[in-house]
Amino acid sequence: MSLGIFRIRKLIFAATVAAWMGVCALPTVVNAASSTAKVGKASKASSAKFATKRKAVSAQAPARKLATAKPKKALVVSKNGASRVRVQIASGKKPTARQSAYRSAASKSYKTAVVRVVAPARLSMGEQLGLRGSDDRLELNSSVALVIDQETNEVLFSKNDAAVLPIASLTKLMTGLVIADANLDMNELITITQDDVDTYKGSSSRLAVGSTLSRGEMMHLALMSSENRAANALGRTYPGGLSEFVRLMNNKARQLGMSDTRYVEPTGLSSLNQSSARDLATLVSVAYERPILRSLSTSPGHEIELGRRTLHYNNSNRLIKNPDWEIGLQKTGYISEAGRCLVMQAKVAGRQLIMVFLDSAGKLSRMQDAERVRRWVEVQAETTPRPIAARPQG
Repeated sequence: MSLGIFRIRKLIFAATVAAWMGVCALPTVVNAASSTAKVGKASKASSAKFATKRKAVSAQAPARKLATAKPKKALVVSKNGASRVRVQIASGKKPTARQSAYRSAASKSYKTAVVRVVAPARLSMGEQLGLRGSDDRLELNSSVALVIDQETNEVLFSKNDAAVLPIASLTKLMTGLVIADANLDMNELITITQDDVDTYKGSSSRLAVGSTLSRGEMMHLALMSSENRAANALGRTYPGGLSEFVRLMNNKARQLGMSDTRYVEPTGLSSLNQSSARDLATLVSVAYERPILRSLSTSPGHEIELGRRTLHYNNSNRLIKNPDWEIGLQKTGYISEAGRCLVMQAKVAGRQLIMVFLDSAGKLSRMQDAERVRRWVEVQAETTPRPIAARPQG
């Protein structure tokens, strides 16, 4: 009896355990079935979405073809330095401040690495002839120099005075002399044209094409400030034209006995305008006799009105404003073939002197030469004994 009861209890216990294990396994089966269903739905949604995207891509295919026709943008291939900045700029991305600094530094280092080759300066004709190496007792910078007493024609100092060299804007002194002797109307208006623009050296000018001034003002600017367009306009508007004016310039030189002198145009921009120190001393002496040339060439400055503009011009010779000098007439000149040039009539130590300096090296060198000559003449005057007046007899 007891054995039967024991067996019944054992069967009930086994059934209970089996039932309990079945209940625990049921959520896992349900979850697995649910996950399988979800995966199936997601797969179907992904397939539908991918199909829609493929259709959209197919619709946009022509636009993409047009886009690929443009230049391809570069990719970032470097993560450091200026190269990354350059690539990001090429791809349309805006560089950061740090990247911009990298690029700036790289650009500067690149620029400093560039080697600039300076073309050698063109030798003047005086240098080509070996005149720059000439020695003289005053140690002048100029290759050619001549100092003459205007009243006695005594030569006080000379250096290569027979050499024939380009004279640059010293030419304008002859231009002014021809105009002054022609007795033309100085109030007649003259307009700057394209024909007056420098084709020899390509130099600039503040007198623009179309500017209109009187003949007197044109001559003032040409002699005082060495204005090239003004000088050319004076020759171009001369009765008979520019060729006639140049012919008269050469005729005047021959009349004055200037046998070493030749002119081809009225400005001095051409290196074919040539002369010697002796001839130029003659020209200065004759030009000094014309009051208008003395006045205009020694004017410290001049203002002109051009429409709404007021232009101020200064004398090209800085010695004009020096109180130690008493200059009666002057003209400066420069082109590379001629070097720095200067002619002057000045009173020094009570003597009327004519000074000529050609082919000087350096912007201030011709002025320094004039100062040396002036001091030398003053010293000579102090050391030279003056004649003693004779006592009256009786």
